[in-house]
Amino acid sequence: MKRKEFIKNTLLGITLPTFLNGISLKALAGSPFMHSLSNYMSDDKVLVLVQLAGGNDGLNTVIPLDQFNAYTNARTNIALPENKILRLNGFDNVALHPALTELQQLFNNGHLGIVQAVSYPKPSFSHFRSTDIWMTGSDSDKVLNTGWAGRFLNEVYPQFPENYPNVIMPDPLAIQVGSVISSTFQGPAFTMGLAISNPNNFYNLIEEKEKIISNSRWGEQLNYLEEMSLKTDQYADVIKKAALKVTKQSDKYPAQGKNGLADQLKIVARLIAGGLKTKIYMVNTGGFDTHSKQTDATDTTIGNHANLLKKVSEAIGVFVDDLNYLQVGDKVMGMTFSEFGRRIKSNASGGTDHGAAAPLFYFGNKVKGGVVGTNPIIPTNVTVNDNVPMQNDFRSVYSSILQNWFALQSNDVKNVLQNNFATVPII
Repeated sequence: MKRKEFIKNTLLGITLPTFLNGISLKALAGSPFMHSLSNYMSDDKVLVLVQLAGGNDGLNTVIPLDQFNAYTNARTNIALPENKILRLNGFDNVALHPALTELQQLFNNGHLGIVQAVSYPKPSFSHFRSTDIWMTGSDSDKVLNTGWAGRFLNEVYPQFPENYPNVIMPDPLAIQVGSVISSTFQGPAFTMGLAISNPNNFYNLIEEKEKIISNSRWGEQLNYLEEMSLKTDQYADVIKKAALKVTKQSDKYPAQGKNGLADQLKIVARLIAGGLKTKIYMVNTGGFDTHSKQTDATDTTIGNHANLLKKVSEAIGVFVDDLNYLQVGDKVMGMTFSEFGRRIKSNASGGTDHGAAAPLFYFGNKVKGGVVGTNPIIPTNVTVNDNVPMQNDFRSVYSSILQNWFALQSNDVKNVLQNNFATVPII
Protein backbone atom coordinates (compact mmCIF):
# COMPACT_ATOMS: atom_id res chain seq x y z
CA MET A 1 0.00 0.00 0.00
CA LYS A 2 1.38 3.43 -0.90
CA ARG A 3 1.98 5.97 1.84
CA LYS A 4 -0.80 8.36 0.76
CA GLU A 5 -3.34 5.54 0.64
CA PHE A 6 -2.16 4.24 4.03
CA ILE A 7 -2.52 7.65 5.65
CA LYS A 8 -5.88 8.35 4.02
CA ASN A 9 -7.31 5.04 5.19
CA THR A 10 -5.85 4.88 8.67
CA LEU A 11 -5.05 8.30 10.12
CA LEU A 12 -8.35 8.54 11.97
CA GLY A 13 -8.68 5.69 14.40
CA ILE A 14 -5.23 4.21 13.99
CA THR A 15 -3.84 2.27 16.94
CA LEU A 16 -0.23 3.19 17.56
CA PRO A 17 1.38 0.44 19.66
CA THR A 18 4.11 2.69 21.04
CA PHE A 19 3.16 6.14 22.18
CA LEU A 20 1.74 6.94 25.56
CA ASN A 21 2.79 4.82 28.46
CA GLY A 22 1.94 1.68 26.69
CA ILE A 23 -1.68 2.17 27.61
CA SER A 24 -3.72 2.86 24.54
CA LEU A 25 -4.77 6.47 24.25
CA LYS A 26 -7.64 7.46 22.05
CA ALA A 27 -7.64 11.19 21.55
CA LEU A 28 -10.66 13.04 20.32
CA ALA A 29 -10.34 16.67 19.32
CA GLY A 30 -12.86 19.50 19.51
CA SER A 31 -13.87 22.34 17.22
CA PRO A 32 -13.98 26.14 17.58
CA PHE A 33 -17.30 26.29 15.76
CA MET A 34 -19.49 25.74 18.78
CA HIS A 35 -23.07 26.66 19.52
CA SER A 36 -23.81 28.71 22.66
CA LEU A 37 -20.71 27.44 24.41
CA SER A 38 -19.40 30.49 26.26
CA ASN A 39 -20.59 29.17 29.63
CA TYR A 40 -19.68 25.59 28.81
CA MET A 41 -16.14 26.44 27.78
CA SER A 42 -15.45 28.13 31.11
CA ASP A 43 -16.37 24.89 32.85
CA ASP A 44 -13.48 22.50 33.42
CA LYS A 45 -15.37 19.45 34.65
CA VAL A 46 -13.97 16.03 33.72
CA LEU A 47 -15.56 12.58 33.58
CA VAL A 48 -13.59 9.35 34.09
CA LEU A 49 -15.23 6.10 32.95
CA VAL A 50 -13.98 2.89 34.55
CA GLN A 51 -15.00 -0.23 32.63
CA LEU A 52 -15.19 -3.52 34.53
CA ALA A 53 -15.19 -5.89 31.58
CA GLY A 54 -16.80 -9.30 31.83
CA GLY A 55 -19.94 -8.64 33.84
CA ASN A 56 -19.37 -7.90 37.51
CA ASP A 57 -21.30 -9.88 40.14
CA GLY A 58 -23.36 -7.18 41.79
CA LEU A 59 -24.81 -9.24 44.65
CA ASN A 60 -21.37 -10.11 45.98
CA THR A 61 -20.23 -6.51 45.47
CA VAL A 62 -23.11 -4.70 47.18
CA ILE A 63 -24.72 -7.07 49.69
CA PRO A 64 -28.44 -6.74 50.62
CA LEU A 65 -28.42 -6.99 54.42
CA ASP A 66 -32.20 -6.76 54.68
CA GLN A 67 -32.42 -10.03 52.72
CA PHE A 68 -29.32 -11.71 54.02
CA ASN A 69 -30.97 -15.08 54.67
CA ALA A 70 -32.37 -15.21 51.15
CA TYR A 71 -28.97 -14.12 49.82
CA THR A 72 -27.09 -16.91 51.59
CA ASN A 73 -29.74 -19.44 50.60
CA ALA A 74 -29.34 -18.47 46.94
CA ARG A 75 -25.54 -18.58 47.11
CA THR A 76 -24.66 -21.40 49.45
CA ASN A 77 -21.18 -21.84 47.98
CA ILE A 78 -20.10 -18.18 47.46
CA ALA A 79 -22.11 -16.06 49.95
CA LEU A 80 -20.03 -13.70 52.06
CA PRO A 81 -20.17 -14.06 55.88
CA GLU A 82 -22.10 -11.29 57.59
CA ASN A 83 -19.32 -10.58 60.09
CA LYS A 84 -16.78 -9.86 57.34
CA ILE A 85 -18.66 -7.50 55.03
CA LEU A 86 -18.10 -3.74 55.18
CA ARG A 87 -20.83 -1.54 56.67
CA LEU A 88 -21.80 1.87 55.26
CA ASN A 89 -22.57 4.90 57.38
CA GLY A 90 -26.26 5.77 57.35
CA PHE A 91 -27.31 2.71 55.34
CA ASP A 92 -28.00 -0.25 57.59
CA ASN A 93 -29.39 -2.45 54.79
CA VAL A 94 -26.42 -2.23 52.44
CA ALA A 95 -22.84 -3.48 52.78
CA LEU A 96 -19.79 -3.93 50.56
CA HIS A 97 -17.51 -6.84 49.74
CA PRO A 98 -14.63 -7.10 52.26
CA ALA A 99 -12.13 -6.24 49.49
CA LEU A 100 -13.62 -2.79 48.92
CA THR A 101 -12.04 -1.00 51.89
CA GLU A 102 -11.07 2.15 49.97
CA LEU A 103 -14.52 2.43 48.44
CA GLN A 104 -16.07 2.02 51.88
CA GLN A 105 -13.95 4.92 53.13
CA LEU A 106 -14.92 7.09 50.17
CA PHE A 107 -18.59 6.26 50.73
CA ASN A 108 -18.43 7.03 54.44
CA ASN A 109 -16.75 10.35 53.62
CA GLY A 110 -19.55 11.26 51.21
CA HIS A 111 -17.41 10.98 48.07
CA LEU A 112 -18.87 7.80 46.60
CA GLY A 113 -22.34 6.53 45.85
CA ILE A 114 -24.11 3.46 44.53
CA VAL A 115 -26.81 3.24 41.88
CA GLN A 116 -28.68 -0.01 42.42
CA ALA A 117 -29.83 -2.47 39.75
CA VAL A 118 -28.68 -0.66 36.62
CA SER A 119 -29.55 -2.22 33.27
CA TYR A 120 -31.90 -1.66 30.31
CA PRO A 121 -35.16 -3.23 29.06
CA LYS A 122 -34.86 -6.66 27.45
CA PRO A 123 -31.19 -7.11 28.35
CA SER A 124 -28.77 -9.08 26.23
CA PHE A 125 -26.56 -11.68 27.91
CA SER A 126 -23.93 -11.51 25.17
CA HIS A 127 -20.71 -9.80 26.26
CA PHE A 128 -20.23 -8.18 22.88
CA ARG A 129 -23.79 -7.02 22.30
CA SER A 130 -24.37 -5.76 25.83
CA THR A 131 -21.06 -3.89 25.84
CA ASP A 132 -22.07 -2.30 22.55
CA ILE A 133 -25.41 -1.25 24.06
CA TRP A 134 -23.71 0.40 27.03
CA MET A 135 -21.18 2.17 24.82
CA THR A 136 -23.60 3.39 22.19
CA GLY A 137 -26.58 4.01 24.48
CA SER A 138 -28.93 2.08 22.22
CA ASP A 139 -32.08 0.14 22.96
CA SER A 140 -31.54 -3.62 23.04
CA ASP A 141 -33.40 -4.05 19.73
CA LYS A 142 -31.53 -1.29 17.90
CA VAL A 143 -27.98 -1.03 16.63
CA LEU A 144 -26.35 2.41 16.64
CA ASN A 145 -23.15 3.23 14.79
CA THR A 146 -22.27 6.12 17.12
CA GLY A 147 -21.28 6.18 20.77
CA TRP A 148 -23.08 8.14 23.47
CA ALA A 149 -19.95 10.11 24.34
CA GLY A 150 -19.15 10.60 20.66
CA ARG A 151 -22.57 12.14 20.10
CA PHE A 152 -22.08 14.35 23.16
CA LEU A 153 -18.72 15.58 21.87
CA ASN A 154 -20.20 16.21 18.46
CA GLU A 155 -23.09 18.13 20.04
CA VAL A 156 -20.73 20.40 21.93
CA TYR A 157 -17.93 20.57 19.36
CA PRO A 158 -19.53 20.22 15.92
CA GLN A 159 -17.78 20.19 12.54
CA PHE A 160 -15.05 17.78 13.52
CA PRO A 161 -12.33 17.31 12.24
CA GLU A 162 -11.61 20.67 10.60
CA ASN A 163 -9.22 23.19 12.15
CA TYR A 164 -7.89 21.09 14.97
CA PRO A 165 -6.30 21.75 17.34
CA ASN A 166 -7.12 25.42 17.90
CA VAL A 167 -6.81 28.16 20.50
CA ILE A 168 -10.14 27.33 22.14
CA MET A 169 -9.55 23.58 22.24
CA PRO A 170 -5.84 22.82 21.83
CA ASP A 171 -6.09 19.45 23.57
CA PRO A 172 -7.68 16.06 22.92
CA LEU A 173 -11.35 16.21 23.75
CA ALA A 174 -11.36 12.70 25.19
CA ILE A 175 -8.68 10.14 25.94
CA GLN A 176 -9.14 6.42 26.25
CA VAL A 177 -6.50 4.36 27.96
CA GLY A 178 -6.60 0.92 26.39
CA SER A 179 -5.61 -0.97 23.28
CA VAL A 180 -8.83 -0.87 21.24
CA ILE A 181 -10.80 2.20 20.19
CA SER A 182 -14.11 2.05 21.99
CA SER A 183 -17.37 2.67 20.19
CA THR A 184 -18.19 4.96 23.12
CA PHE A 185 -16.32 7.75 21.30
CA GLN A 186 -17.56 7.09 17.77
CA GLY A 187 -18.94 10.30 16.29
CA PRO A 188 -21.57 10.67 13.56
CA ALA A 189 -19.06 11.07 10.75
CA PHE A 190 -15.66 10.01 12.02
CA THR A 191 -13.95 7.69 14.42
CA MET A 192 -12.67 10.64 16.38
CA GLY A 193 -9.89 8.70 18.04
CA LEU A 194 -6.17 8.26 17.95
CA ALA A 195 -5.26 5.07 19.76
CA ILE A 196 -1.90 4.80 21.47
CA SER A 197 -1.08 1.58 23.26
CA ASN A 198 1.46 -0.02 25.62
CA PRO A 199 1.47 1.55 29.12
CA ASN A 200 5.17 1.34 29.76
CA ASN A 201 5.91 3.75 26.93
CA PHE A 202 4.10 6.76 28.41
CA TYR A 203 7.07 7.57 30.59
CA ASN A 204 9.45 6.81 27.75
CA LEU A 205 7.58 9.35 25.62
CA ILE A 206 7.78 12.18 28.10
CA GLU A 207 11.44 11.39 28.79
CA GLU A 208 12.11 11.33 25.01
CA LYS A 209 13.19 7.70 25.11
CA GLU A 210 10.45 6.35 22.86
CA LYS A 211 11.56 5.52 19.35
CA ILE A 212 9.91 3.64 16.49
CA ILE A 213 12.17 1.28 14.56
CA SER A 214 11.92 2.33 10.93
CA ASN A 215 12.80 -1.05 9.48
CA SER A 216 10.05 -2.82 11.42
CA ARG A 217 6.90 -4.02 9.67
CA TRP A 218 4.99 -0.80 10.35
CA GLY A 219 7.99 1.40 11.11
CA GLU A 220 7.92 3.69 8.08
CA GLN A 221 4.17 4.26 8.26
CA LEU A 222 4.22 4.76 12.02
CA ASN A 223 7.06 7.24 11.81
CA TYR A 224 5.09 9.20 9.25
CA LEU A 225 1.93 9.07 11.38
CA GLU A 226 3.87 10.29 14.39
CA GLU A 227 5.25 13.15 12.30
CA MET A 228 1.74 14.01 11.10
CA SER A 229 0.47 13.89 14.66
CA LEU A 230 3.19 16.24 15.88
CA LYS A 231 2.90 18.67 12.97
CA THR A 232 -0.84 18.84 12.51
CA ASP A 233 -2.82 17.44 15.42
CA GLN A 234 -0.01 18.10 17.93
CA TYR A 235 -1.69 15.82 20.44
CA ALA A 236 1.46 14.00 21.41
CA ASP A 237 3.12 17.34 22.06
CA VAL A 238 0.36 18.77 24.25
CA ILE A 239 0.01 15.53 26.20
CA LYS A 240 3.74 15.44 26.80
CA LYS A 241 3.76 19.07 27.95
CA ALA A 242 0.88 18.43 30.34
CA ALA A 243 2.58 15.35 31.78
CA LEU A 244 5.86 17.18 32.31
CA LYS A 245 4.12 19.85 34.39
CA VAL A 246 3.48 17.24 37.12
CA THR A 247 6.66 16.13 38.86
CA LYS A 248 5.20 14.61 42.03
CA GLN A 249 2.11 12.47 42.61
CA SER A 250 0.65 10.60 45.56
CA ASP A 251 3.07 8.07 47.03
CA LYS A 252 0.19 5.67 47.73
CA TYR A 253 0.11 4.16 44.24
CA PRO A 254 1.23 0.53 44.09
CA ALA A 255 4.46 -0.18 42.21
CA GLN A 256 4.01 0.07 38.45
CA GLY A 257 2.75 -3.21 37.05
CA LYS A 258 1.17 -4.41 40.29
CA ASN A 259 -2.25 -2.92 39.54
CA GLY A 260 -2.95 -2.16 35.90
CA LEU A 261 -6.02 -0.06 36.65
CA ALA A 262 -4.07 2.07 39.12
CA ASP A 263 -1.34 2.51 36.49
CA GLN A 264 -3.93 3.84 34.05
CA LEU A 265 -5.58 6.15 36.54
CA LYS A 266 -2.22 7.53 37.64
CA ILE A 267 -1.67 8.75 34.08
CA VAL A 268 -5.18 10.23 33.96
CA ALA A 269 -4.55 12.16 37.19
CA ARG A 270 -1.25 13.43 35.84
CA LEU A 271 -2.79 14.69 32.61
CA ILE A 272 -5.71 16.36 34.37
CA ALA A 273 -3.38 18.09 36.83
CA GLY A 274 -1.09 19.01 33.94
CA GLY A 275 -3.84 21.21 32.56
CA LEU A 276 -5.31 19.28 29.64
CA LYS A 277 -8.82 20.47 28.76
CA THR A 278 -9.77 16.89 27.92
CA LYS A 279 -13.38 16.26 28.95
CA ILE A 280 -13.67 12.47 29.16
CA TYR A 281 -11.18 9.76 30.05
CA MET A 282 -11.84 6.04 29.86
CA VAL A 283 -9.89 3.23 31.53
CA ASN A 284 -10.64 -0.46 31.84
CA THR A 285 -9.87 -3.65 33.67
CA GLY A 286 -11.17 -7.15 32.91
CA GLY A 287 -11.63 -10.61 34.31
CA PHE A 288 -15.14 -10.22 35.75
CA ASP A 289 -16.67 -13.13 33.82
CA THR A 290 -16.64 -15.35 36.92
CA HIS A 291 -18.46 -18.51 35.84
CA SER A 292 -16.42 -20.74 38.14
CA LYS A 293 -14.18 -20.55 41.21
CA GLN A 294 -15.37 -17.04 41.97
CA THR A 295 -14.28 -17.44 45.58
CA ASP A 296 -11.85 -19.60 47.49
CA ALA A 297 -13.52 -22.91 48.37
CA THR A 298 -12.75 -22.56 52.07
CA ASP A 299 -13.07 -18.78 52.47
CA THR A 300 -15.53 -16.84 50.31
CA THR A 301 -13.97 -13.49 51.24
CA ILE A 302 -10.91 -14.27 49.12
CA GLY A 303 -10.37 -15.66 45.65
CA ASN A 304 -10.73 -14.43 42.09
CA HIS A 305 -13.58 -11.95 42.54
CA ALA A 306 -12.06 -10.56 45.73
CA ASN A 307 -8.76 -9.97 43.92
CA LEU A 308 -10.53 -8.14 41.10
CA LEU A 309 -12.51 -5.94 43.47
CA LYS A 310 -9.45 -5.22 45.59
CA LYS A 311 -7.62 -3.82 42.57
CA VAL A 312 -10.61 -1.68 41.62
CA SER A 313 -10.96 -0.35 45.17
CA GLU A 314 -7.25 0.29 45.56
CA ALA A 315 -7.03 2.03 42.17
CA ILE A 316 -10.01 4.32 42.67
CA GLY A 317 -9.01 5.09 46.25
CA VAL A 318 -5.49 6.21 45.39
CA PHE A 319 -6.73 8.02 42.26
CA VAL A 320 -9.09 10.19 44.33
CA ASP A 321 -6.33 10.74 46.87
CA ASP A 322 -3.95 11.79 44.10
CA LEU A 323 -6.47 14.17 42.52
CA ASN A 324 -6.82 15.95 45.84
CA TYR A 325 -3.04 15.94 46.38
CA LEU A 326 -2.72 17.59 42.94
CA GLN A 327 -5.54 20.02 43.86
CA VAL A 328 -7.84 19.03 40.97
CA GLY A 329 -10.25 16.76 42.85
CA ASP A 330 -13.22 19.12 42.62
CA LYS A 331 -13.26 19.03 38.83
CA VAL A 332 -13.36 15.23 38.41
CA MET A 333 -16.22 12.76 38.59
CA GLY A 334 -15.87 9.04 37.92
CA MET A 335 -18.18 6.09 37.43
CA THR A 336 -17.77 2.35 37.00
CA PHE A 337 -19.75 0.25 34.56
CA SER A 338 -19.93 -3.39 33.49
CA GLU A 339 -21.85 -4.83 30.56
CA PHE A 340 -24.21 -6.79 32.81
CA GLY A 341 -24.52 -8.38 36.23
CA ARG A 342 -24.78 -12.04 37.20
CA ARG A 343 -27.67 -14.38 38.11
CA ILE A 344 -29.04 -14.31 41.63
CA LYS A 345 -28.33 -17.99 42.26
CA SER A 346 -24.75 -19.25 42.12
CA ASN A 347 -23.92 -22.26 39.99
CA ALA A 348 -22.43 -25.63 40.93
CA SER A 349 -18.96 -24.52 39.80
CA GLY A 350 -18.70 -21.93 42.53
CA GLY A 351 -19.41 -19.07 40.17
CA THR A 352 -22.23 -17.03 38.67
CA ASP A 353 -23.66 -16.90 35.18
CA HIS A 354 -24.56 -13.95 32.96
CA GLY A 355 -27.36 -11.89 34.44
CA ALA A 356 -29.21 -8.62 34.08
CA ALA A 357 -28.98 -5.64 36.43
CA ALA A 358 -26.11 -4.77 38.77
CA PRO A 359 -25.01 -1.80 40.88
CA LEU A 360 -22.50 0.77 39.68
CA PHE A 361 -20.31 3.15 41.67
CA TYR A 362 -19.85 6.88 41.08
CA PHE A 363 -17.28 8.96 42.90
CA GLY A 364 -15.70 12.38 43.33
CA ASN A 365 -15.57 15.36 45.67
CA LYS A 366 -18.71 16.90 44.22
CA VAL A 367 -20.98 13.88 43.85
CA LYS A 368 -24.03 13.32 46.02
CA GLY A 369 -23.09 10.24 48.02
CA GLY A 370 -25.49 7.58 49.18
CA VAL A 371 -27.52 4.82 47.58
CA VAL A 372 -29.92 5.38 44.69
CA GLY A 373 -32.60 2.70 44.62
CA THR A 374 -33.29 -0.24 46.90
CA ASN A 375 -31.83 -3.69 47.38
CA PRO A 376 -33.06 -6.14 44.74
CA ILE A 377 -35.67 -8.61 45.93
CA ILE A 378 -34.33 -12.16 46.18
CA PRO A 379 -37.07 -14.80 45.72
CA THR A 380 -37.46 -17.39 48.46
CA ASN A 381 -37.47 -20.24 45.96
CA VAL A 382 -34.82 -18.79 43.68
CA THR A 383 -33.90 -20.67 40.50
CA VAL A 384 -30.90 -20.56 38.19
CA ASN A 385 -32.95 -18.46 35.77
CA ASP A 386 -33.76 -15.65 38.18
CA ASN A 387 -32.23 -12.26 37.44
CA VAL A 388 -31.86 -9.04 39.36
CA PRO A 389 -34.55 -6.83 37.78
CA MET A 390 -33.74 -3.36 36.50
CA GLN A 391 -34.50 -0.35 38.69
CA ASN A 392 -32.44 2.30 36.88
CA ASP A 393 -31.78 2.56 33.17
CA PHE A 394 -28.07 3.12 32.53
CA ARG A 395 -29.01 6.00 30.24
CA SER A 396 -30.54 7.77 33.24
CA VAL A 397 -27.03 7.81 34.70
CA TYR A 398 -25.69 9.22 31.42
CA SER A 399 -28.49 11.78 31.39
CA SER A 400 -27.62 12.89 34.91
CA ILE A 401 -23.95 13.30 34.01
CA LEU A 402 -24.65 15.19 30.80
CA GLN A 403 -27.22 17.50 32.34
CA ASN A 404 -25.99 17.97 35.91
CA TRP A 405 -22.23 17.54 35.56
CA PHE A 406 -21.52 18.85 32.06
CA ALA A 407 -24.45 21.33 32.14
CA LEU A 408 -25.80 20.24 28.77
CA GLN A 409 -29.28 21.60 28.06
CA SER A 410 -32.11 19.08 28.36
CA ASN A 411 -32.96 19.25 24.66
CA ASP A 412 -29.35 18.55 23.78
CA VAL A 413 -29.27 15.65 26.25
CA LYS A 414 -32.28 14.21 24.45
CA ASN A 415 -30.47 14.56 21.12
CA VAL A 416 -27.41 12.79 22.48
CA LEU A 417 -29.31 9.93 24.12
CA GLN A 418 -31.99 9.87 21.39
CA ASN A 419 -34.78 9.83 23.96
CA ASN A 420 -35.79 11.34 27.27
CA PHE A 421 -34.45 9.58 30.36
CA ALA A 422 -35.15 10.57 33.93
CA THR A 423 -32.12 11.74 35.88
CA VAL A 424 -30.94 10.18 39.13
CA PRO A 425 -29.67 12.22 42.12
CA ILE A 426 -25.94 11.58 41.88
CA ILE A 427 -24.50 15.08 41.35
